[in-house]
Amino acid sequence: MDQKSHLSVSSKLCYAVGGAPYQITSSIIGFFFQIYLLDVAQLDPFYASIILFMGRAWDAVTDPTVGFLVSRSRWTRIGRLKPWILFASPFAILTYFLIWYVPSFEKGKVIWYLIFYCLFQSMQTCFHVPYSALTMFISTEQKDRDSATAYRMMVEVLGTVLGTAIQGQIVGGHTVCFTEPDALNNSNFSLINTSSVSLDETKKAYMVASGAICIIYIFCASVLFLGVKEKKETRPKKSKTLTFCQGLWVVTSYKPYMKLVTGFLFTSLAFMLIEGNFALFVTYTLGQPNDYANIILAIMISSAIAIPFWQWFLTKFGKKTATYIGTLLAVPFIILIVCIKSNLIASYLVSIAAGVSVSASFLLPWSMLPDAVDDFKIKNPDIYGHEALFYSFCVFFLKFATGISLGISTLTLKFAGYVTGGCLQPDAVNLTLKVLVCPVPVFLIIVGLLILRTYPIDEERRRGNQKLLQEMLDSEADSESETLALGSSV
Repeated sequence: MDQKSHLSVSSKLCYAVGGAPYQITSSIIGFFFQIYLLDVAQLDPFYASIILFMGRAWDAVTDPTVGFLVSRSRWTRIGRLKPWILFASPFAILTYFLIWYVPSFEKGKVIWYLIFYCLFQSMQTCFHVPYSALTMFISTEQKDRDSATAYRMMVEVLGTVLGTAIQGQIVGGHTVCFTEPDALNNSNFSLINTSSVSLDETKKAYMVASGAICIIYIFCASVLFLGVKEKKETRPKKSKTLTFCQGLWVVTSYKPYMKLVTGFLFTSLAFMLIEGNFALFVTYTLGQPNDYANIILAIMISSAIAIPFWQWFLTKFGKKTATYIGTLLAVPFIILIVCIKSNLIASYLVSIAAGVSVSASFLLPWSMLPDAVDDFKIKNPDIYGHEALFYSFCVFFLKFATGISLGISTLTLKFAGYVTGGCLQPDAVNLTLKVLVCPVPVFLIIVGLLILRTYPIDEERRRGNQKLLQEMLDSEADSESETLALGSSV
């Protein structure tokens, strides 16, 4: 029985590869989309903030909807979750490509980006919600699921490194800006050094980069679909399927889950806020426009290297301890990157050190979430098909808050006097970027960790839940065996 339930290394790798497309595209959009809308598509910061907020808000709304539909999906010969992944992949690839295309018309440009950004986020949801829930159906063993999650995070970070490298190296040297003659003698403006590249060349570079990412997306989705076998869940005889409203109530009223999600909501919001404004911060505040792509790449490489360490750390000292140490580790480096003067070597060193903490933010939330789902299953053994709801509502809370933060942060740049496509930015913009990259994220991290202190599922409770779940599975297996034996005798 133990041999049968063991998850092979190849299955873990195929499952892990499937998580790369979401993380690659999300990371690229997080780091590059804001500066692309402002300096390449040359939208007003107000309209850019609307696109960023509405896209994320729409994405957040679709998450619980898709989660509910996934939970009500029937089993097919390829599984219950995999058909969603098969359907969503080609549409996600097409819409991703189109959001990096600058249309020739001016009047409908905002509508273009709003529609295709929302469509892309919807297709991403149809891919990622069932993929996340698939964690619960690749194995019944928590060790296998934790190991598969570690594989997944390692591949996602490596994939993000590859995606960031491709995007950064293709578009990183294509910094377009103009300088207004009247601003050259204005002491309230900061001048950056940049290479002379035409706007058309920059647009073409973004299209080439998006095409390369689409090819990676196709490969990873194919490996996931062909290489992972979804295990059919044993449904208890006395089980009930939740309606949407019942699912909403069950998820939001389950305290351990809400404490976990709320805590990670604040910590993830901190890292998302830094991610969304980092390219602008490096370009204008640090005055290193030709190096921001390489600095981002250095963070991702450092993060990838640190993943195995955090996997060892959480198994040795527990997930809550790893969360505290891993997240707090980012605080001094967030402060340093703002306090140091414009020094390229110092920027690289601080960014590499900060990447170690970023890897913890990748791994730990998705490693702890299955524990909360298992805890719920122990207390509610007769509720069936709830896994996708828990994962989708978790993503909903994170995305909605991220949408609000990115929308507000871009809008504050508008009020600070951000000059679209300009080599010169007012000092008020630089001050705003410093606030968005340091004091606000540090505050959010502290609040998130204080909330996580109340999270009740420690290592002792987690191990106890695993024993109870195994006993439930054994009891169901014995009951099925007795039923089959009785049927054959009749």
